[in-house]
Amino acid sequence: MTDGLEVSALAINVTIPEELRWTHSRRGQEFVLQTLNVRLLPDGRLGVKAYGRPSGGGRAGYVPFAVPDDPRLTALVEAAAARAGALWTGHRGVAG
Repeated sequence: MTDGLEVSALAINVTIPEELRWTHSRRGQEFVLQTLNVRLLPDGRLGVKAYGRPSGGGRAGYVPFAVPDDPRLTALVEAAAARAGALWTGHRGVAG
């Protein structure tokens, strides 16, 4: 049944702990980065983008940013990917 089965995306969202959050500006507006979107790339590596909201509040959309090269963030991404893998492996079937 799995031969030839194409899975087009494997992605997880991870909340960035308060102590690891950072700010970034775009078009004169400051954003607080709160969430990481981690994707399993076809070659097995992990792709990651950070998402945030304007620090001043408001209803602006969730905006993506590059993730800085920080060993603590790398460790968070790798731990989250390992945890997601364990959860997927232990799935109990389709909820009905």
